[in-house]
Amino acid sequence: MNKTVNINLAGIFFHIDEDAYQKLQRYLEAIKRSFTDSQGRSEIIADIEARIAELFNERVQNNKQVIRLKEVDEIISIMGQPEDYLVDDEIFEDEPSTSYSKKSSTSRKLYRDTDNSYIGGVSSGLAHYFGIDAIWIRLAWILLVFGAGTGVLLYILLWILVPEAKTTAEKLMMTGEPVNISNIEKKIKDGFDSVTETVSDVAKNVSDSVSNAAKKVDVKKSANSIKSSSRTFFDTLADIIMFFLHVFAKLVGVLLIFIGASTLIALIIGLFSLGVADIIHIPGLDIVEIANSGSTPLWLISLLAFFAVGIPFFFLFYLGLKILINHLKSIGNIAKFTLLGLWFMSIIALIVIGIRQASEHAFTEVHIEKAELPVMANDTLTVKMVSNSNLSYDFQNRRHDFKIAHDENGNKVIYFQDIDLLVKSTTDSVAKIVIEKSAEGRDYETAIERAKNIDYNYAFQNNILSLDSYLTTNPESKFSDQSVNVILYLPENTILYLNNSTKRYLYYRKYDGNLVSSKYLNHHVKILDEDSECLDCPEEEFSIKVNTPGLKLDDNGLEVHADDTHLKIDKEGFKAESEEVKVNINSDGVKIESE
Repeated sequence: MNKTVNINLAGIFFHIDEDAYQKLQRYLEAIKRSFTDSQGRSEIIADIEARIAELFNERVQNNKQVIRLKEVDEIISIMGQPEDYLVDDEIFEDEPSTSYSKKSSTSRKLYRDTDNSYIGGVSSGLAHYFGIDAIWIRLAWILLVFGAGTGVLLYILLWILVPEAKTTAEKLMMTGEPVNISNIEKKIKDGFDSVTETVSDVAKNVSDSVSNAAKKVDVKKSANSIKSSSRTFFDTLADIIMFFLHVFAKLVGVLLIFIGASTLIALIIGLFSLGVADIIHIPGLDIVEIANSGSTPLWLISLLAFFAVGIPFFFLFYLGLKILINHLKSIGNIAKFTLLGLWFMSIIALIVIGIRQASEHAFTEVHIEKAELPVMANDTLTVKMVSNSNLSYDFQNRRHDFKIAHDENGNKVIYFQDIDLLVKSTTDSVAKIVIEKSAEGRDYETAIERAKNIDYNYAFQNNILSLDSYLTTNPESKFSDQSVNVILYLPENTILYLNNSTKRYLYYRKYDGNLVSSKYLNHHVKILDEDSECLDCPEEEFSIKVNTPGLKLDDNGLEVHADDTHLKIDKEGFKAESEEVKVNINSDGVKIESE
C-alpha cells in the first residue's frame, strides 16, 4: 500500500500518492532548473504551478480523492517536458532568427481582458472570444446604447458575471492558445518586454526558444496528423454531429440571452414608468389610481411584478450565458436562494393583492331616492338629457366609461356615463321619479356608502324634465361600477315626448314593465295601463318576397311545388294536391277528393 502525501500547490491542498508525488516533484524541479537564468523566473514557476493545480482540480471529484501517477502523467503530457523548450544559443548562433506561433487546437474561453480595457474589459474579452478586432465590439456597444438602449444593462451583467483573466493561464485560454510551459514562459516574458529597456536581448532569447520548440512541436504535430488521418468514418461522422449540436446549443444560448435581456429591460422601463411616477405623483396616472380599488400603492405593485416576472427571466438570461460560457462565474447559492425567496414572496403578495382587488367588487348595493313630479293624467311631459361642458364630445358618446375632471367648483371628481332611463305606469294621480344609485364594495357598508356618494341631478320646469347625462362621485370611492337607473312612474293617459338626446339611455325594446323604447324618440307616446301607444308614429309596413325553385312567397300568398304535390295558400283559401288526394279549404267549406 502506497503512502499518500498532502501538498499545497498554488494555495490548493491535494492528496497525492507517494510515487506520483515524487514524479511531480522531479518534474517541477526540472522546470525550475530549465528557467534558472530566465527573466521573470518566479512568475513563470508560479503560473506553471497554478496551471497544474487547476488541471488537478478538474480531475478531482471530491476532497478525499487521491491523485495518482495516471493524473500526473496526463498533466505532464498537457504541459510538456521542460527539455522540449530548452534553448541552446550556440546551436542557433549562426542561424537566422525565426518566429513561430503555435496554432491553437483548443477553443477560446470568455474572460474580461483588463489589460486592454477602457472600462471593464468586456469588449476586449469578447473580441478575443470571437477572433475579431475590439473596435467592432465597441461600435456594437455604442449602437446598442444609443439605438435600442439595451447596451448598458447587458454590459453591466457581463461585467459582473464574466470573470477577469488574471493569471497567465487564463489569459492564454482567452486567446485560445494552449496553456503549456512554452506559452506561459512566452506570455510572461512578453510582459517583461513591454516594461524593460532590454527588449532586443530578451526578444532574441524568446525567439530562439520558440524556434527550437517549434521544430520539435512540428514533429509531434506531424505525428498527430498521421494519427488523426487513421480515424474511422464513424468517428468523423460523430465529430460532425457533435459540431452541429454544439452550434445549435450556442444558438439556443443566444436566443435565451436575447429573450431574458429584452424582458428585463422592458420590466425595468415599466417599473420606472409606473412605480417612480407614482412616488413623485406624475400627472396622467389618476385613471390607474381610480381603477386600483384595493388602494395598493402602484410602486409596490410594480416592484412585485418586476420580481415575479423578472427573476425567472434573469435565470433564463443566466442559463443562456452558461451555455455560451463554460467557465462562467456562479452567482452563488446565497444569491440563488435569495432570488428564489423574493420570487415566492412576490407571487404570494400579488395573489393577496389580486384577491383584495376582486373583493372590492363582492357586494352590490342600491341607494334609492324618490320625488314627485307635478304631472297628472292628460298632461304632456317632455324628457331630455343635459350634457356637461367639462366633458368632451367623444366621452359623452361612450357608455360605461369614466373620466377624471374638475367640477364647476374646481374639485376633482369622477364622471360616469352608465345611466338608464325607464318609464312605467302608475295608478297614482301624480307622476313620480325614482333615482336608483348602485355601487360595489368589499362589504355592505362600503358598497352602500359608495352608492350614497353618487351625485346625480335633474331639473323640472314647464313640464320639461331635464336629466343629467352623467353622474359624479369623489375619487375616494374608486371605480366601483357606479350606475344610475332613472325610473319615471307616469299616470295613465299621460302623454310622453322623448327628446332625441335620450336615445342612448333607452332600451331598444319594451321589457319587464318598461313601456318605452328607442323607437319612440321624437314621438308622442300615450301611457296606458301597463302599456303604451304611439300617437304619431308612422304605420309599419311589412313586405316580403321569396322566389326560389319550388317555393314562392309574396303579397299574394304562398306556393310550394314538389315532385308530385302542389300547395297554395292565398286569400281564397288553402289548396293541396297530389296524385291521389286533393284538398280545398275556402269559404264554401272543406272539399277532399281521392282517386
